[in-house]
Amino acid sequence: MYAFLAALQIAQEHGEEPVNDPEHLYPHLEELIVGAIAFGVLFFFVAKWVLPRLGKLLDERRAKIQGSLEEAEKAKRDADNMLAEYQQKLRDAGTEAGKVMEEARKTAEQMRKDLLAKAEDESRQVVAKAQEEVRAERDRAVQSLRRELAEASVELAARVVGESLDKERQMRLVEQYIDEVAGMSSNGNGKGS
Repeated sequence: MYAFLAALQIAQEHGEEPVNDPEHLYPHLEELIVGAIAFGVLFFFVAKWVLPRLGKLLDERRAKIQGSLEEAEKAKRDADNMLAEYQQKLRDAGTEAGKVMEEARKTAEQMRKDLLAKAEDESRQVVAKAQEEVRAERDRAVQSLRRELAEASVELAARVVGESLDKERQMRLVEQYIDEVAGMSSNGNGKGS
């Protein structure tokens, strides 16, 4: 374009007007023939080497894309299968957890019952032992009281009679009397109960 403007300027400087002849506007026959031959040679080379390589590259690209799509589809199927497996495992784990919780609750309830029964049994044993100790203590107290009563009655009888009695004989008599009184009081208590 710059050359056209330069030629236009030169023409104006010389005072010539630009010529618009049809002969200058259209290509000459020799130029058309050379252009057609060059186009044919170029077309031949493009058809012989470029288009097959381009086709091969497009086929490779198409195969690669197809392979990628198939791999993606396979990966999606695998992911769906894995998701289904995980969901099933999750449901199974929930069921198993429920079973474990129920078993733990039953075990805890059984342990509570066992501990309660053991505590009650120990309580009964403690009460029975305490009652046995109370009976033994009462029997010791009764024996001690008998001895003291026998000694007091022997002393009292000796004072009343004014002479010394056989202490051993007197103790037997007092114990006999206490046994008779104890028998009467237990018969009286037994009848009243």
